[in-house]
Amino acid sequence: MNELWSIILAAGESKRMGSPKMLLPFGRTTIIETVIENVMNSQAGDCMVVLGAESASIIRVISAWPVKYCINDDYRKGMLSSVICGFRALPESFSAALVFPADQPLIKPRSIDMVISAFRESGRGIVIPVHEGRRGHPLLVSSRYRDEIYRLPESEGLRALAGMFPGDVIEIETGTDDILKDLDNQEEYRKEFNKHKRYGGDN
Repeated sequence: MNELWSIILAAGESKRMGSPKMLLPFGRTTIIETVIENVMNSQAGDCMVVLGAESASIIRVISAWPVKYCINDDYRKGMLSSVICGFRALPESFSAALVFPADQPLIKPRSIDMVISAFRESGRGIVIPVHEGRRGHPLLVSSRYRDEIYRLPESEGLRALAGMFPGDVIEIETGTDDILKDLDNQEEYRKEFNKHKRYGGDN
């Protein structure tokens, strides 16, 4: 069975934002729910949300959605620890996982589906969406790299895999810079919140 999963990384402490980022209003709901909704409206299949800071509050919000979650007790060690937590929580039968930072609610289902199509059509094990030469998210990784991910040093991120296995990488131009935009601070949040509200957040 071709089991495709999404891993949403929502364990961070939101230090630069100054308040729990995942729970901030965005569109009709919150940032984390917008990310989940975009994933659910794509071909991405099942969804695993990795939690850490503010986990109890986030669980209350996402409990209305058909997602699973895991708790990363080591979230202070950085994003790679959450990536590893997410992969460890997936079933053995999964074929590949798309990895989403939870502060990127602008990634549309269309971009997600382009990454999935590239995976299915190319046979490559690492698919990276790009816009005008810049790499964005979600990064898709085949299950055959699961053990390699567990062995990555803490100083490295998931993208180190692309450098380790360049022959198995394909980049797909999405035609949008939404794959590059994260909401790290209040200025970025207010800008995209207002834009999203003005134009209705059409997917």
